[in-house]
Amino acid sequence: MNKLHVEVAGSGPPLVLLHGWAMHGGVFAPLVARLRDDFTLHVVDLPGHGCSRDSGVPLELEECARAVADSVPVAPWLGWSLGGLVALHAAHAWPERIPALLMTCASPRFVDGEDWPFGVPAQVFRDFATGLGNDYRGTLDRFIALEAFGSDHAREEIRELRAGVLARGEPDPAVLCDGLQLLEQQDLRPLLPGLRVPSLWLAGRRDRLVDARAMQAAAGLAPDATAVVVDHAGHAPFLTHAGTVADHVRDFLAGIHA
Repeated sequence: MNKLHVEVAGSGPPLVLLHGWAMHGGVFAPLVARLRDDFTLHVVDLPGHGCSRDSGVPLELEECARAVADSVPVAPWLGWSLGGLVALHAAHAWPERIPALLMTCASPRFVDGEDWPFGVPAQVFRDFATGLGNDYRGTLDRFIALEAFGSDHAREEIRELRAGVLARGEPDPAVLCDGLQLLEQQDLRPLLPGLRVPSLWLAGRRDRLVDARAMQAAAGLAPDATAVVVDHAGHAPFLTHAGTVADHVRDFLAGIHA
């Protein structure tokens, strides 16, 4: 198995960070700065993204989760957005490797449905997939705007996400399409009742991609789950409210080890 690019920073017990679609581990810089005195942070570039662009690992839940697990120590995993799907899959499959799960603006199901009114229409992800072939940069810009929409700090989020998205080179377009398919098609809600590790579900009140109510509903399906909503935050609260997110991470992990 090809290993993924992982940056290690800080000192203390390990914590793994998984980024979202089209991004890379560098997007977590504000959170890393606030947690590095408390944890040894293992910041992963997912397959096809950042410095893992040529890893050869498919962006498929099982293989991606295995590649991450092979690249990091036993530790809690924090997954943001698409990274949350990978983290949830792994925590359910290998609780002995992932003793706690921190879902950050990451839903077990991203699209809406008759029994899930909190998602976005599937057509949103299909349109982005079509757009990648027609206007690659413009499509990334539109997705970033969707991520930031609703936040009290939308301009700041857009600026930071736009600056960061290509900082480690362009992600693989084919992998981006695979990621959009995951976001559109995956429904991991059936895993939640059998989740054997404690979980934190951290939402942004103004998130327009992952509704805070989806995070709260998902937490209600898991046996040992805590839901937290960051007021005034959008889809990337670790950018605009990094101190608040860091506090919740510390409190949650301290609580499960108390």
